[in-house]
Amino acid sequence: MTEVERLAGQLVDLARTGIDVSDFGNGPRPGGLRRMDAAGGWFYFLVAPRALLIIIVRIMPPFDAL
Repeated sequence: MTEVERLAGQLVDLARTGIDVSDFGNGPRPGGLRRMDAAGGWFYFLVAPRALLIIIVRIMPPFDAL
């Protein structure tokens, strides 16, 4: 969870500087649901630039932690 918070904080910091973070991570197209690796697991997020939000949708821990 701490790694996801750190990465989400970095996305917010980048967005504050004017960088478009809607195509960061993996996803079928920019602006849609994105996936980013984090500490052996991953998390899904959406970027809502007009609302100045990065929405963490789901966090998947590493399989050995399940």
